[in-house]
Amino acid sequence: MNHDEILEMLRRAGVEVPGAEEPIDVEVEVEDIPADASSGVSSDSSSSGSHSQEGPRSSRGAGDSEDDGASARTGASAKSGASARDRGKSAGERKHSARERKKTARAKAKGAGRSARVRPDIPVAPFMERMAQWSRRAFVILLVAIAAAAAVSYWWFHPALNVHSPRVWSWIILIAIVAVVWLKVGSLRSVRHATLLNRLTLLPLGVILAFFIGVLMGEPFMPGNAERYATVLDTTEGDFAEDIQEVDYEDVPVIDRASAQLLGSRAMGSIPEFVSQFEISDAYSQINYQGRPVRVSPLTYADLFKWLSNRSEGIPAYVLVDMVTQEAEVVRLKDPIRYSESEPLARNVDRYVQLKYPTYMFDQKSFELDEGGTPWWVFPVQRRTIGLFEGTTIQRVVLVNACTGETADYAIGDCPTWVDRAYPSDLIIEQYNWSGAYKNGWLNSWLGQQGVVRTTQGTDGELGYNYLAQGDDIYLYTGVSSVTADSSNVGFILVNQRTGESHYYPVAGATEDSAMASAEGQVQNLRYQATYPLLLNVVGQPTYFMALKDSAGLVKMYAMINVEHYQSVATGSTVAATQESYLQMLASSGALSKEEAAQSGAEVEVSGTIESMAQAVIDGNSHFYLTLEGDSAIYDVELPGLVDIVRYGVGDQVTLGYAKPSDGKNGEDEAADASGLRTVTSLGGKRAKPSAGADESGAEGSEVSGAEASRSEMSDAA
Repeated sequence: MNHDEILEMLRRAGVEVPGAEEPIDVEVEVEDIPADASSGVSSDSSSSGSHSQEGPRSSRGAGDSEDDGASARTGASAKSGASARDRGKSAGERKHSARERKKTARAKAKGAGRSARVRPDIPVAPFMERMAQWSRRAFVILLVAIAAAAAVSYWWFHPALNVHSPRVWSWIILIAIVAVVWLKVGSLRSVRHATLLNRLTLLPLGVILAFFIGVLMGEPFMPGNAERYATVLDTTEGDFAEDIQEVDYEDVPVIDRASAQLLGSRAMGSIPEFVSQFEISDAYSQINYQGRPVRVSPLTYADLFKWLSNRSEGIPAYVLVDMVTQEAEVVRLKDPIRYSESEPLARNVDRYVQLKYPTYMFDQKSFELDEGGTPWWVFPVQRRTIGLFEGTTIQRVVLVNACTGETADYAIGDCPTWVDRAYPSDLIIEQYNWSGAYKNGWLNSWLGQQGVVRTTQGTDGELGYNYLAQGDDIYLYTGVSSVTADSSNVGFILVNQRTGESHYYPVAGATEDSAMASAEGQVQNLRYQATYPLLLNVVGQPTYFMALKDSAGLVKMYAMINVEHYQSVATGSTVAATQESYLQMLASSGALSKEEAAQSGAEVEVSGTIESMAQAVIDGNSHFYLTLEGDSAIYDVELPGLVDIVRYGVGDQVTLGYAKPSDGKNGEDEAADASGLRTVTSLGGKRAKPSAGADESGAEGSEVSGAEASRSEMSDAA
């Protein structure tokens, strides 16, 4: 009987048996039957069969019957022995095969149980299940493709291989996600190692968690971080009159970046062979070049096809704009620029320097010239001081020769003196705002806000700052205002962009926006627009200087405004005329001492006998008009600033100091003003007291008193 027949027989007998898919061990015991018993059984069977078949016969003999009986017994005995051996052998084989099937089934059940215990740990996405069915060859191809794509991407995007770089962390997180998927697919393919692979997925997940912890540790509300933010930029308080050199108008930049771009484009248009192939970069870095403030910018390839046509010759020139004389020129180079921003492949300057210094994190680069006129790219190297990504400062500078690709790596303290922009402007503004916000703690920056200050905003929502040239260095200038104030400054800062040295000057006054509005209001009939102001030291007075441009972007006039008394606006068609008008205004308002006025030439002293005296009221203010014997000029004494004039009469001796009028012609013949009206600024050695309107820095910036307007109009007319 075979296996199925045995199971069927047991079922009919009412015995429980396993299902059709489950193995069953069936042991069959076969007893050895003795030969005699076997013969007897066979004989009886044969005898019975013989009798039943041959009973009717009677013709056979007794001898024959005995021989036949013996033969029958012998054959039956042999047949029975063979059959027993066959049955024993078959039972043994069935027993062995049944045990093997049972062992295999138990192993499968054990594997299925382990799989059932492993898989519910982490949900499996459908695409992972499909990937688990891939062949080993497909996985090898995928791995090679990922490695090749990663290598090409690194070469093209060149992130800094630094744990503090946000760009490299984006790659790390991407690799961690790929690792999680890879390990999960591996666990689906290998039941034996599924538990280990699922546990290994915790490693890339831990890397992602470490990223978020690092970001959290850089937040200012973490203990101790507010103090670290406040000390990233070390700022000391200074004295404006002592630290800032008095202005030399031959070195005052009179145009801004937009005007420099306009002048550079015009200079470029004069060279047809350049216009068709190249464009001017938007860099226009302001530097000190050979003692002059200039803006410089390299040429770039106009497009990809122009690059293909000219890459072997390189970029032949750069644009130089003198910010004092407003002259622009295209400077041709003996050795062309080969490393630039417009190079798409290996000579791209960003890619070139990053691959050469793979662990450096570079900040905003600038284009500068050494004293010999050789163009260089200046790459500041960042350092993070708080958490993973915060507290950025500059620790080194990498210089790249734009023509040859030569590089030099300097610590910030060893940077060559011709380098002007090691610290990017935006970074300086950010560092000072950290200091202004967190110097009294993070909580105070949100709730009490005691002593919280920030840099002033510029126009169009951009950062508000400008540059001041002092010696061989460029200083960044910006006003400082309270977080709750909108139209007044509490002071300003000057930061050396090469060394990072920072000074704060507590000079209260108008914001840059208010000063610009005041200057535009002075010439509102002409609809000129003011540039962002430049801070100057004029006779010890902090002064805003700005250009006034027409709708075409051309500079037409200039304006000077006292920072503390921004209602007083002096304008002129030249810088010299504007200066004279401004000094006259300072002298007449009493902002200058007698010594300062005399030293600056803004005040002239005269003595004589009063010949005539008259009184008039102009715009609600009393004025005394005097003439002196032998002098045809008329002297205007305004009250209440010089109230002592009421003590004088005709025939009295008097000493007057008056503001030197501006002729607006840069020092031409002054005899035309000999018989003009002169504004008295001192009487008998006593200075005029400043008018109340000049002290109210919160008043409307575009309004000027009637007397000041009259004097300004007379100055412009002269």
